[in-house]
Amino acid sequence: MKLIIAEKPDQGAKLAAPFNSQKKTGYIEIKPCNLFPEGAYLTWAVGHLCELVPPEQYESKWKKWSMNTLPIVPDRFQHQVMKSKWKQYNIIKDLLHRRNVNEVIIASDAGREGEAIVRIILGLCKNNKPTKRLWISSLTPNAVTQGFNQLLDEKDTRNIYYEAISRSCADWLVGINASRAYTLLLQQQGFSDVFSTGRVQTPTLALIVKREEEINNFKSEPFWEVVATFQKDDSLFQGKWNKDGETRIKDKEMAGRIAEFCKGKMGEISSIEKERKSYQPPYLFNLSSLQATANKLYKYSPQETLDIAQKLYLKGIISYPRSDSSFITKEEAKMLPDIIQKISEVEAYEAFFPLPVESIENNKRFVNEKKVKDHYAIIPTEQVRDPKKLSSDESKIYDLIIKRLIAAHYENAIVDYTTVHSLVDKRATFISKGKETVQEGWRKVIFENQNQKSASNDDQELPSLQEGDELQIPKVDVKAGKTQAPKRFTEGELITLMKTAGKHVEDDELVKVLNRTEGLGTEATRAGIIGVLKDRKYIFVQKNRVFATEKGKLLIRALGKSILASPEMTAKWEQRLSAIGEGEASPAVFMEQVKKLSSKLIKDAVEESKTWVFDGIDVDSVKLAAPRRGKGFGKKTRTVSVGNCKKCDGKVVDKGTFYGCSNYRANKCDFTISKKLLGKSLPLSSIKELLEEGKTKVIKGFQKNDKTFDAALIWNESMGKMEFK
Repeated sequence: MKLIIAEKPDQGAKLAAPFNSQKKTGYIEIKPCNLFPEGAYLTWAVGHLCELVPPEQYESKWKKWSMNTLPIVPDRFQHQVMKSKWKQYNIIKDLLHRRNVNEVIIASDAGREGEAIVRIILGLCKNNKPTKRLWISSLTPNAVTQGFNQLLDEKDTRNIYYEAISRSCADWLVGINASRAYTLLLQQQGFSDVFSTGRVQTPTLALIVKREEEINNFKSEPFWEVVATFQKDDSLFQGKWNKDGETRIKDKEMAGRIAEFCKGKMGEISSIEKERKSYQPPYLFNLSSLQATANKLYKYSPQETLDIAQKLYLKGIISYPRSDSSFITKEEAKMLPDIIQKISEVEAYEAFFPLPVESIENNKRFVNEKKVKDHYAIIPTEQVRDPKKLSSDESKIYDLIIKRLIAAHYENAIVDYTTVHSLVDKRATFISKGKETVQEGWRKVIFENQNQKSASNDDQELPSLQEGDELQIPKVDVKAGKTQAPKRFTEGELITLMKTAGKHVEDDELVKVLNRTEGLGTEATRAGIIGVLKDRKYIFVQKNRVFATEKGKLLIRALGKSILASPEMTAKWEQRLSAIGEGEASPAVFMEQVKKLSSKLIKDAVEESKTWVFDGIDVDSVKLAAPRRGKGFGKKTRTVSVGNCKKCDGKVVDKGTFYGCSNYRANKCDFTISKKLLGKSLPLSSIKELLEEGKTKVIKGFQKNDKTFDAALIWNESMGKMEFK
């Protein structure tokens, strides 16, 4: 009899669905059938059922946080069952050691994490029975039965387990040692908070802080543009004055003189340039591109998109969502006609049929076996569902995935771009741009009801024009503008930034490595990394924009030039880990290098701490928000008052992203002050001034719409609210 171990209960239910079975406590019994003549037991982990043991279980002295005990380097890493999951572990162990069980099938998600989850359990249970591996990319009945018919030997996937375990142990080593070192050294500077660091989270944070600094250091400069309205017969179009291709004028008076010169004059077209561009359909989705698209369209966080996609996967209607590939193999391409036929019968997609391109089987933009590793792109399965019958969130994500597949069967989008150069009174040069869609192609599918068509000046409809045409000028305007600071990343852009972090590395070889290993983190972990940065108060998200907190800025300033804050280290690690997964490198050698790196990081931190300067960072707010040391160091929080409430005279305390009255629960006092107001982080000193004196000094850099202004904050006693002055 075989024992099948899935990763989660709902996944286990899907694996059992094609067979006659009976549900038991913590497992399912599959009745004898063609695939399992003796029947089978099917059980599951509950996600990560085991964890690496904490430092103090190796050495009691490691329980206390002290620079004298660093680096912490166990002789051999050990795992333990998580306290809340002993019941399921014992069920698995009991089934594994039953005499009638003669073979084990690892049936967790087909990837590094899934491999590690089940193999660690088998290791703790001291399994010595023959083991096979189920490797599938969808949970439809056909895929499940085909997968059980084509089981891999466990040695075929053993190396990716070594890669996964090397990754987790190395991350543990660096995280434990660097986090304790920086926490203790910053404590000497008066900060009692815990400063967590990590191989992926810290360079990701560094990129966010870098953008924050670019915004804070940016000095907006005014400019003016002269915009003329030209008339040809009964048609109107606009053009901008330019010199050597530059339309912005730094001198307002100069712009005014140019406008006055052009008024009442005639223009003439000096030249017309036309360029035709052809845009191929977008690639099929991998997880990162799906997360970025869903964030842009629906403001879903990367974690929300992953959770929704996982639900669709468990329903059996899309393929494995944690895929890092945008391609499918010939085998999957052969299944597409059946899937496409079923999609055509769904009312929401009838307008897109018949498809202009009958098959993509021989199109290497989508079908390329060399670019498919563990899993192929995210596509709908043959179990096509009407999106209307899904929840609102599921419907949106499912619709995106279906439309990407439909769009792959459409022609290129073709656009003609026209640039018109005009002369006013043979002296002033103007440029007009327009575009014309020659062939809508795949954009009929992707842009349908998504309001993605842009509406810039370059999109204006131009009349039929020829060189030498004379133009009337009924209107000339001077338009004022300001240079804009770089925008903060959205969560979707942050996912893309992590994936393309190679752009921030100067070493060409390391760029190649990061491009090959998909940047910072993996498809499965990036959303979680962003979640960790939020949980640890390094970043916060407001209106889908990612802000670095003062705590986040402080840590990156403290790290200085440490390789821990740079993508270079991740590049080197990913290179070695990838080689381990392919059986070309030794996990033991890699771990020895990581141990040496841990020691170097501590040494570098000690040296760097001697030169720390935190100018420009609101250090008081970091100290105020810090947890109090106690058992477990950092688990007990303290509530520190920053002043008295202006409404009820209660205490105003730190609430995370804002300050609020401590009497909220007692008398529902709703007094709050946001830490971020109109794009400006409010220093703690200003909050205290407002509470004590009813007003602040002038604060520079508030932003509303596209304008920046300076103002003091005052408390209007009669209105009971805060105002700008």
